[in-house]
Order: sequence, then structure tokens, then C-alpha cells
Amino acid sequence: MSKSTVGAARPPFAAIPGLEDATAMGAAMAQTWKSLAGLNVPPTALTKLQNDYVEQATALWNQAVARSAEGAASDRRFSAKDWASNPMAAFTAQTYLLNARALMQLAESVEGDAKTRQRIRFAVEQWVAASAPSNYLALNPEAQKRALDSKGESIAMGLRHLWQDVQQGRLSQTDESAFEVGRNVATTEGSVVFENEFFQLLEYKPLTKQVYERPLLMVPPCINKFYILDLQPENSLIRYAVAEGHRVFVVSWRNPDASMATKTWDDYIEHAAIRAIDAVQEITGAKTINTLGFCVGGTILATALAVLAARGRQPAASVTLLTTLLDFSNTGILDIFIDEALVQVREATLGPASPGGGNLLKGQELASTFSFLRPNDLVWNYVVGNYLKGETPPPFDLLYWNGDGTNLPGPMYCWYLRNTYLENRLVEPGAATTCGVPVDLGSIDAPVFIYASREDHIVPWDGAYLSTRALAGKKRFVLGASGHIAGVINPPAKKKRNYWVTPADAALPKNAADWFGAAQEKPGSWWPEWSAWLASHAGKQINAPRAPGNRQYKATEAAPGRYVKVKASA
Repeated sequence: MSKSTVGAARPPFAAIPGLEDATAMGAAMAQTWKSLAGLNVPPTALTKLQNDYVEQATALWNQAVARSAEGAASDRRFSAKDWASNPMAAFTAQTYLLNARALMQLAESVEGDAKTRQRIRFAVEQWVAASAPSNYLALNPEAQKRALDSKGESIAMGLRHLWQDVQQGRLSQTDESAFEVGRNVATTEGSVVFENEFFQLLEYKPLTKQVYERPLLMVPPCINKFYILDLQPENSLIRYAVAEGHRVFVVSWRNPDASMATKTWDDYIEHAAIRAIDAVQEITGAKTINTLGFCVGGTILATALAVLAARGRQPAASVTLLTTLLDFSNTGILDIFIDEALVQVREATLGPASPGGGNLLKGQELASTFSFLRPNDLVWNYVVGNYLKGETPPPFDLLYWNGDGTNLPGPMYCWYLRNTYLENRLVEPGAATTCGVPVDLGSIDAPVFIYASREDHIVPWDGAYLSTRALAGKKRFVLGASGHIAGVINPPAKKKRNYWVTPADAALPKNAADWFGAAQEKPGSWWPEWSAWLASHAGKQINAPRAPGNRQYKATEAAPGRYVKVKASA
């Protein structure tokens, strides 16, 4: 996540917007290459690797191009017929794949502690992805043929795409002109019923004549915009909850500018999460409300509820956590970026000790970091398509949302970084202090529904499972297929994917693997499973409100509101 260190090997197209932030990977890269000299590869492993490499290289040469092309075709970067029909290109692709395998095997063979080994693997993966022959016009026969067939127009278009991305400061992953927030994304009907400098509170218009008496408050992540929960009517979790008879409120975070550069984690808990809970209770008159937090929003929500518990309040009738970490002992690939030195640098440059008492963490840096966790899919694929082939990426609502980034106040971010990823203090009762009180997640008196995605590379599912030990209420754990976003946004109508669940009355074992061994796989979406659980905590049915808000909280503008439309500064 740091821009302060730069890896030894810079990828091609380093000046391309967003790719310069590949230097954000440098914290891992630099440490990796420095440490290689001090690490050992077992002689037996090295000998085997060398012998295997010579054997495969010899076979590759002797087999010539016909067979080598077949081997490369299994990799989608080289699957086009232009690679197979060009002997030199086919051989180049297969040679690259051989070298890539050898480098990864070498990385796997290095002796060292787990974190160092992980950093080495990541650094090698980044270098291997960047050095693929498909990334270079001179080595990519598909791009060359496109240039010849179009009489150079594809190259001209690629240069136009490059210039556009230079101007906007990031790599385009979709045709952004096809979308507009409030017009064809984030379209569920509702109103802004409260706002302060941190967030707008949205209340959505009921779609049923009656609603449950306990409203539902959704707290999305503040590192992204809320409309991931409301992309299109057919895949909107917000609309689904409204259609199921819930009175739904959603926090729409403000995209921080310089005026918010000094805001803290305490500010986000007190003046955002807690204030939103208070507003929903005051609008609806409900003594308790159902709550949902997504990703970092779940961490914020749980912290806020723990603070309220320390103050003698228990406002939550239920808590839903979607792909959320409370116990940060297993953070997956993101762990490679976190150590004491990096956090201190962040605190000195962004935190309260920095000049001015705080600076913004720019949204593009976060976006680039997450993109480079999957470099072939989220970076180089678009470099090749946009710039080498001159293609305009197709419109895709999820990727439009992914490129619509948000800034973060430095002090808030630094507190989160140190107290969660580095020191894992939230899960230890009383170890962290927020809003002047010790945080004890076990003090939250509410049933909990915990969802995780099996292929999630940001919140590992077994890391999310650890929340079952941090929270005291009766718990339900559900595991969905796919990744961090696609697993969550899986509407029933699509009849896609699957999920795993144990009987509702079954005890949750301590170990995630034991839970999975006992879980039953079911087809389709996990949403109905959650909806049934939520209904059991929502109380009786009452007449739906005729208008949003109340006399104290009046509707001021239509959803999605203006906060969500503010773009992050580059």
C-alpha cells in the first residue's frame, strides 16, 4: 500500500495511469529482492528445479512449435489463433510460460518465515505478470495483426485511450460513458433524510403495503461507494431487502476532500455509524433495529455497537456481517503490505503526526493496490486491450463502480491500519479504545449472521469465520461461492453459483475447516437464507410509511443523493 518504496524491476508501461501506482507494490517488492540474498533454497530443491528446467527447455526446443503452441493455448493470454499460427510467437509464449513456472517454483522453494515467503511469491507473481510477451506490441501477434488489418487505426485508438487515461489518472476497465449514478446505477427509489459532514442517510420507498416493524440499517464500506449494493434493479441487495418487506436505510459516505483530512476513526464511529443508528431509531420509533455491515462497514458497525454497549445501550436486534474481518489474525494476501515500518511511515505522512495533522489517502492508491492483487485480470488485460489493440472495454456496471473510488482521511486510515491489520486489537476485549471507551465486541447482545465468500482474496473466508469467536450472540455462518464482490452480489433470480450452510440450530465449531466439513452445499443464492433469518428478527408487520423521514428528519433530495456522485481527487 505504500508508495514510498519501489521494486527493483519496473513493469513495462510504468507511466500508464494507475500503473505508476504499481510502485505501491514496491513495499513488498523491495523487501523481497533485498531479502533474497539472505535466504536459502535447499540444494536438493534447487538441483531438481535446474534439472527440470533443462529437461523442459530441451523438450520445448525439440518439439518445435506445433506442440508448444498447444501448451500455450491453455493460457487465455495466448489463446488467440494468431499465437498458434505464428511459430516465433508460439515459441515465445511457451518459453515465457516455462520461465514463469520455474520462477514460481523457485519462489516456493525459498526458505524463510511465512510472511517473507509470501512476499517473495507476490513479488515474483507481479514480475511474471508484467513480463508476459502479450504485454508488448513487438511480441504480440494478435495486436500486430489488428494494427495491420485496421491500417494502423487500432494503434491510433490505443494512443487515444492512453491519453484519456493519463488525463483521468487511472486505467479504464469499462466504458464509463455508459453509466451515470442515479440514472442507470443506484436507481432504487428513496430519499435523503439526514446528512452531516460524514454521510447522508438514505431511506428507501417501500415496495410492499406492510413492512416489518424493525427497520434495517446498512453500513457499506467507506473505501467504496454504497451503490455496489444497488447496481441494477435485478442485482440490488437494497431493492431485494425492500421487496422482502423491510424499511431500509443506507449510509452513503461522503467522499472526503481536504476539509476532512484530519478526521479520525473515532469521528467515523461517533458521528457516522452511531449517528446513523440514532437517526434510524428516531425516524422509525423502533427501540431496536436490524443492522448490516459490509467489509470495512462491518468493522465500523461492530465497533460502534461495542461502543454503545459500553455506554449501556443495545440498539441492535440483529447484526449481519458481509465479508467482514473483526479478528485480523488471517488477512490473506494483504498481510504482505503490513509491518511496523510501513505503518510508521503512514502515520508520519498521513496520520495526526503528519504536517497539518493529517492528509488524505487518495482513492486511486487503494484501487491500484486491490487491482494488483489480480494483475492479469485487472491490470494487464486492460493494458493489452485498451492500448495495444485499441479496444474500448465493454460497459460493465461492477467495473464502473470499481473505478469510482473514494479517498480516506489519513488519521482514520492510520488508526485502522495499526489497530486491526498490524496489532489486531479489536478482537481482544479492552485492548482498543474508541470514543473514550474500551472496545469489547463480546459485549454486543444480538444474534449475528456472518457471510463470507470462498474465493475472497481480500477477506479470506476462514478469517471472516473467526468472527464467530469474537461475538457472543447466537450466530449463523453462511459461505458463498466466488469472490469478495461477486459472492455477495448474487441475486436469486440469476440462479447462479452456490453456497454452504449448516443447520440453523447446529453449534459452530471452533475451526473453519471443521465447519466446512459438516456444511451442506446448496445451489443458487444465499440471499433467501439471509432473508428468512432476518425476518425472524424483524418483528411484526405494520403499515408501510406514507412518506420518508418524519417531522424532525425531512426528505431533502432524492436518492442516491449528491454525496455518492462526488469523484475522488486524483
